[in-house]
Amino acid sequence: MPWATQPGGYCYSRFCDLLRGFERRLTPVMRQHHIAGDKALVDYSGKRIGIADPETGEIREAEIFVGVLGASNLTYAEATWTQSLPDWTVAHVRMFRFFGGAPKLLVPDNLKSGVNKASFYDPEINRTYGAMAAHYGVGVLPARPYKPRDKAKVEAGVRFAQTYILGRLRRLTFFSLAECNAAIALAMQRMNDRPMRKLGVSRRELFDRIERSALLPLPADDWEFAEWGRARVNLDYHIEVHDFLYSVPHALIRAEVEVRATARTVEVFHRGQRVAAHQRRYMGRKHGTTPEHMPSSHRRYAEWSPERFRRWAAKIGPNTEGLICAVLASRPHPEQGFRTCLGILRSYRSLDAQRLEAVSARAVELGVLNCKGVAALLARNADSAAAKDERPPTLFDHANLRGPGYYH
Repeated sequence: MPWATQPGGYCYSRFCDLLRGFERRLTPVMRQHHIAGDKALVDYSGKRIGIADPETGEIREAEIFVGVLGASNLTYAEATWTQSLPDWTVAHVRMFRFFGGAPKLLVPDNLKSGVNKASFYDPEINRTYGAMAAHYGVGVLPARPYKPRDKAKVEAGVRFAQTYILGRLRRLTFFSLAECNAAIALAMQRMNDRPMRKLGVSRRELFDRIERSALLPLPADDWEFAEWGRARVNLDYHIEVHDFLYSVPHALIRAEVEVRATARTVEVFHRGQRVAAHQRRYMGRKHGTTPEHMPSSHRRYAEWSPERFRRWAAKIGPNTEGLICAVLASRPHPEQGFRTCLGILRSYRSLDAQRLEAVSARAVELGVLNCKGVAALLARNADSAAAKDERPPTLFDHANLRGPGYYH
């Protein structure tokens, strides 16, 4: 080390020679010119801010997200619990809302939440991050790996935001993320309204003058975070998403599908086409089934209910309705009587309603509450009706026979 070999230090001329040699080894720096409304540079701060649990007093550290507009240096900052994809993308949404518009290009670092695979030539943008940018009509151009000078403005903005925010909030204790962000918003307002030393105007004034009108207008609705995943359709034509089951068309059994889950909806895609959409479930029944997704036989079975069988029987008559109610009431669970009711009503098809009412009344009277017994009563009723209609047999027919009407 220099101080080890030269305990007395260098003379001035030697020091200047070494300094010039060091400067010759430095790589050139390109001065970047930022066009109004063109770029926003985004990154997470390396330092964190502590938030205390109000019950236990345990300190949990939150990340600091920073975004800087290229031309005006207008700076946005907020605290998020993590650098994960939901926090990363939703922080951008709030940043666009703070700016009142969107730039044409985002320049992030190669954070995993934004870039799946860093590359000088073809960086692979995270699908959800790309969808968020597309919602606002914004392009994404990650900085080159290990090249912080590509986003020098945000690096400087991060350092300044760290000093300005953490320096002013270091003596404060926060008990929630919202409370912390409210304090950060006040610090950012003071920072953006403070005149810049070299320009003599504040970031806010410069933004209003040259950059506000150059930003892209925001869409009517904010982008909503969506989580993408893959799932295989089960034999019951449902897929599982966060412990809840959602139906898809039964023809896709065993197929692999893509799932897009937001806070409100679950959408299912197969080969790029949306095949199902459900309201997101957080409580209640585990299954969410759309009748159109079921096979016809399953759909008919799913439509069985005590009310449906009663309505069906009531169309024949009150005695038949009473028989069906008696069958359902005789079982420990009404569903156990569905097949019996179906068998009875199917055996009643295309028969005279008056006759069926008589059979139903007789079945209730005798306590016959199964298909086989009702079928026997129906057959006995048919035999008695046939006996009444038959003419008594005679020994022979002859023209001289007077018959019973002769004496009248």
